[in-house]
Amino acid sequence: MDTTPELPPKDDLYEHHKIVVDKGQNPLRIDKYLMNFIENATRNKIQAAAKDGSIFVNDIAVKSNYKVKPFDVIRVKFEHPPFENLLVGEDLPLDIVYEDDDLLVVNKPAGIVVHPGHGNYSGTLINALIFHFENLPKNSSDRPGLVHRIDKDTSGLLVVAKTEHAMAHLSKQFKDKTSEREYVAIVWGNVKEDEGTVEGHIGRHPKNRLQNTVYEGDDAYKGKPAVTHYKVIERLGYVTLLSCKLETGRTHQIRVHMKYIGHTLFNDERYGGNLILKGTTFTKYKQFVSNCFKVLPRQALHAKTLGFEHPVTGKQMSFNTDVPQDMQKCIEKWRHYAKHQEN
Repeated sequence: MDTTPELPPKDDLYEHHKIVVDKGQNPLRIDKYLMNFIENATRNKIQAAAKDGSIFVNDIAVKSNYKVKPFDVIRVKFEHPPFENLLVGEDLPLDIVYEDDDLLVVNKPAGIVVHPGHGNYSGTLINALIFHFENLPKNSSDRPGLVHRIDKDTSGLLVVAKTEHAMAHLSKQFKDKTSEREYVAIVWGNVKEDEGTVEGHIGRHPKNRLQNTVYEGDDAYKGKPAVTHYKVIERLGYVTLLSCKLETGRTHQIRVHMKYIGHTLFNDERYGGNLILKGTTFTKYKQFVSNCFKVLPRQALHAKTLGFEHPVTGKQMSFNTDVPQDMQKCIEKWRHYAKHQEN
């Protein structure tokens, strides 16, 4: 007897996730497979969704023991719309660096998600923005005010549009690569060149959808062109303090490009930077790095400088923020360690 759940009418369901299985994928249980593709989803949650008939492969509901095959189209559907579409204003603090009738520039602390998504439906920057500002224009992804974004555990500057004209004008500047974005990063290893440029198409990692990766040569079509310019600010022994300027703005761009050239961001858990990638095997050193991780419990990345042309006045605007205290403390610890090693 076939106990596979029947497919409910499509009109009654809302798609929350869609994944097309890579052509090189080996057979793997769908509950294990989806754990690498859906953020904050446990295997129990995935199995419960399958039991409820919410996981579909090629439009047929499957159980959690279904083995995925290359080119399978997986959809996770529920009876309610994705929570990220149900935006609610929340009275959360905003660190506003600049504001006028057309736009505002905010300094986002680390740990705050920019927009709602799976596992983060409240407490985001957008929840704060729609509480404090009415009728923000929506971008192409229906997100109020957002011209660009930075990762949850990256701190720093963001410009927010307050009018439709400002949204269109600012978005075009980011698309045309005329905006200025400079980040400060601590990366593993001693970066040999004083400055350089990383070019590499960035796309989803074939086996871990929560990561991005660089695609080269014949595989370049799998990603989008990305360019990062870097310059050494200070060498700190087993880590280097860098300035990174974005020419393009791909998801995780600096994190992916730095890993690609062998200099993963310090304490970047998603890309393996939370391991000791350079240095000695001494217990004392391991303890030192562990203390650095405690001081800076996130990837060492700060969006320090943001520049753009004002959408109404045409004036060139530039904003700077100080490196936040957690990152500054980490830099000082490494500075002290490096000096001690030289003596």
